[in-house]
Amino acid sequence: MATYRTQQWLVFGKIWYIFDAKWQNPFHAAKKICDVLHGRHKPIYHNTSLVGDHVIAINTRHVAMPGEEWRRRVYFHHTGYPRGASWTLAYELHEKDPTLVFYKAVYREFGRSLKRPNAMQRLHCFPDAEVPEEFLQNVSGQIRQLRSIDKKISDYSEEEITKFPKIIDWPKDYVINTGSVLQDQS
Repeated sequence: MATYRTQQWLVFGKIWYIFDAKWQNPFHAAKKICDVLHGRHKPIYHNTSLVGDHVIAINTRHVAMPGEEWRRRVYFHHTGYPRGASWTLAYELHEKDPTLVFYKAVYREFGRSLKRPNAMQRLHCFPDAEVPEEFLQNVSGQIRQLRSIDKKISDYSEEEITKFPKIIDWPKDYVINTGSVLQDQS
């Protein structure tokens, strides 16, 4: 009896997830985060119930958009006064507040739902990996990134580089010609 009650509390409890937004497209990641904020990943999900979880998004300063998206995507704002309309480009908005592009992507993904304000309170965006300790104490899961991030060559140690299998061994006296063909002719 007591274990059943514990399982029930775990199902209805709010779980905290962490999501690393580094090099992720915010509009693709917003679909996955929306499911967690709505609670669609839970077996007890119903459209009228509030069973969503908390999401902490870190590294929102380093989000990536394809092609010319930074210069072509425009965000609209109106002050409510006459001639109060303003349009801000994505890169300008990102310079003002590095979390806003990611936040607005998730906000837009919700659509015009009455549950949107309540769910958006459970989204916590941070521009870097520095998160307050009281938030980190609650984290119990991680949302996988949609795009895998490859390691840079500078991230590998010398030992890993030397142990990496080589296709061929160049002779020690071999010199790679870095000059162009046109320079050799003149």
